[in-house]
Amino acid sequence: MLSKQTKADVYEQITAALIDAIEAGTGRFEMPWHTSSSPINTANRKPYRGVNILMLWAAARKHNYSANQWATYRQWNELGAQVRKGEHSTIVVFWKFFDSETEEEQPLEETDNGTRPRCFARAYHVFNAAQVDGYETKPENLLPESERIAQAEAFFHSLPATIKHGGDRAFYSPSGDYIQMPPFAQFKSAEKYVSVLCHELSHWSGAKNRLNRDLSGRFGDASYAMEEMVAQISASFLCSDLQIRSEPSADDAAYVSNWLSVLKQDRRAIFIAASKAQEAANYLKQLAAVAQERAS
Repeated sequence: MLSKQTKADVYEQITAALIDAIEAGTGRFEMPWHTSSSPINTANRKPYRGVNILMLWAAARKHNYSANQWATYRQWNELGAQVRKGEHSTIVVFWKFFDSETEEEQPLEETDNGTRPRCFARAYHVFNAAQVDGYETKPENLLPESERIAQAEAFFHSLPATIKHGGDRAFYSPSGDYIQMPPFAQFKSAEKYVSVLCHELSHWSGAKNRLNRDLSGRFGDASYAMEEMVAQISASFLCSDLQIRSEPSADDAAYVSNWLSVLKQDRRAIFIAASKAQEAANYLKQLAAVAQERAS
């Protein structure tokens, strides 16, 4: 079901929904991206990407949906299911390129340096599997915890990043181009260690000799806080792929006011942050895949 809304409506509605989700979770240090299951389209089994993941995660948290399966009204009908009367949809957005019938989920209408591909945003309304009758939710194929941790370790070991252990702080050093992590024993769980290391690897991906991610042109003084948002979202994308919950962090409290200020002033900011986060996650996964293929 295609929305008749304008581009401005798409940006404003998605931004407003994510602002509400951030504000709702601030007291518990829970952002819309603290979750473990990637949303997928039930009709084609494809995972959602970028800002659409955040929207669907936020909606699932708000309405307590346990299923990660979504589809449009028409798609549910084609699957033999029926959206229940009175159920409210969630917006996802795709970009349609001029002079082309192709629609893409990830390309931005405007990038962080102000350039614009020739495309425009289209909003679609989707419903969760918990909102329909006549469909049996398919269970997720989750690995046992030990295998998930082993999978994460293999992912980290396949990356060319220099990771040091010691001290009591986790950070990425741009000058030394290395990641510093506290000893594993200092973390309350293996999942927390994985979540933090994914965050720092996301920072590492943005170095000049890699993705060359520079947000200062778009966000100015708020670029550091927005880089933290990119790293947090990217870490959540990675953790979701590894079937590990991205852990909430009290460190978010230092940035929440900056994030909210930027998002309230710039309706495209969350789109850019989510796109950069997806780019970072894809980059790291590609590096790991290449290394693992060479080793096999």
